[in-house]
Amino acid sequence: MSENKGMLFARFGRHRKLRGQICAERERLYRIAWSWCHDSYQADDLAQETIARALAKIDSLREEGRLQVWLTQILANLYRDQFRRVRPETGLESDTLPTLDDPEQNTDRSQLITRTRAAIDRLKDDQRQVLTLVDIAEFSYADTAIILRVPVGTVMSRLSRARARMREILEQQGIGRAEVIALRKPG
Repeated sequence: MSENKGMLFARFGRHRKLRGQICAERERLYRIAWSWCHDSYQADDLAQETIARALAKIDSLREEGRLQVWLTQILANLYRDQFRRVRPETGLESDTLPTLDDPEQNTDRSQLITRTRAAIDRLKDDQRQVLTLVDIAEFSYADTAIILRVPVGTVMSRLSRARARMREILEQQGIGRAEVIALRKPG
């Protein structure tokens, strides 16, 4: 009897710990959802529904160290199932990158960010997802493949095509390689 009680307490402790970790991922999930749909309400709904589903299916998480991949996979499934028909407006989260001291440089940087977002918007949905998961959310190719349920080779080819298309679009706008800024926030 005490052995069953001990297992019950251990399971309860694991659930409590995982619930806290899942809820702590909300902001990251929101940023990824925003980068896919660029609608704050949809991104919020996606993040919230992802957390709700994860909490409801907490026992299906086999490896606690893979929590972020598991949650992002749930998010990707929700996006694919519920929000695929909605055309996103841009491909980056709403946060702006840090400003510089020079107003002219700030204006140039702001225009570059706007053009970069517009370029990401012009990518195909599958390319935008891979680009944001690898380059912005910093998932590995293997984790991105798991999240999107595609082979690693597909991730690599979509990412290559997305990056090439981004370069092409930006060059059409007169933005050369030297002017392209990092998509990640400095950290």
